Amino acid sequence: MLPPVLGSLPVHPVPAHPEGSHLPLVLGIDVGGTKVAAGVVDGNGAILEVIRRATPGRDARAVEGVIAELVQELGARHEISSVGIGAAGWMDLAGARVVFSPHLAWRDEPLRENLEKLLHRPVLVTNDADAAAWAEARFGAGRGYSRLIMLTLGTGIGGALVIDGGVERGSFGMAGEFGHQIIMPGGHRCECGNRGCWEQYASGNALGREGRELAKKHSPMAAGLLAAVNGKHKDITGSVVTELALQGEATARELVAEVGDWLGLGIANLAAALDPALFIVGGGLSAAGELMLEPARRAFSRNLTGRGYRQEAVITVAQLGPMAGLIGAADLSRR
Repeated sequence: MLPPVLGSLPVHPVPAHPEGSHLPLVLGIDVGGTKVAAGVVDGNGAILEVIRRATPGRDARAVEGVIAELVQELGARHEISSVGIGAAGWMDLAGARVVFSPHLAWRDEPLRENLEKLLHRPVLVTNDADAAAWAEARFGAGRGYSRLIMLTLGTGIGGALVIDGGVERGSFGMAGEFGHQIIMPGGHRCECGNRGCWEQYASGNALGREGRELAKKHSPMAAGLLAAVNGKHKDITGSVVTELALQGEATARELVAEVGDWLGLGIANLAAALDPALFIVGGGLSAAGELMLEPARRAFSRNLTGRGYRQEAVITVAQLGPMAGLIGAADLSRR
């Protein structure tokens, strides 16, 4: 039996393009640790209908069953030409196999073959950050740019690179792991096994950790943070600090600005290596907006190689919100 339908997701409007009006409808599916969302996407990147269900644990076959049922349900109401699957993890270059997914029991899983047998439609499998970057490049903040980097700030830092009309996957399909550049040798231990990774300083987890550390030291500066969580410092998360910062709480704003400083430093490193014209910042932490991006821009300019003698990339916030991965996976399936 399928998990219950959890309800609809917000649909973000996408400006229409004449060239997209004659393209067939496609289906995008975003597979997460807690939910599977499926949406019908037209040639302009607009979502016509979206539904979601709870992820049935870590069972790979059960997840494939949920995907099949969602496609069947939406396919009964829309003529769908192909299906794009976006999920966290590493995918092969052919868009056929999930090499490794951190949230599900997919290990060298021939997902495309499995699903095409169930769905009787062409299927593409892609990384969720790659899919989000493609959506922003095609329909969001990246329109008009031929080279851009997308960063998704949440638990860690996801990333993807779009170059000259295509997502750059690298030689083995694992490009874009920008969060694991070592920015502070010997620094905080990262889940990847290294120390000092960028995502330990410029992510939602990093923001929450700094708030908790301040509270644990009984600093008077943490009074506002503790008041928001009824004195339970373990409940201070990145999202709590972000919300307090948006409300004007001084310490929360300072912590968000510090994360922005680290963000700008890492972006300067990426600019030195890859020289894109645009950096798009998405993910849950991007809700901090200019409170984080303005310090990031200052740190970027301060640390940029050749500063003062080169054109600087634009740093902006993503436009498509949590639907970017679904839209991008759908559109990539056409290609």
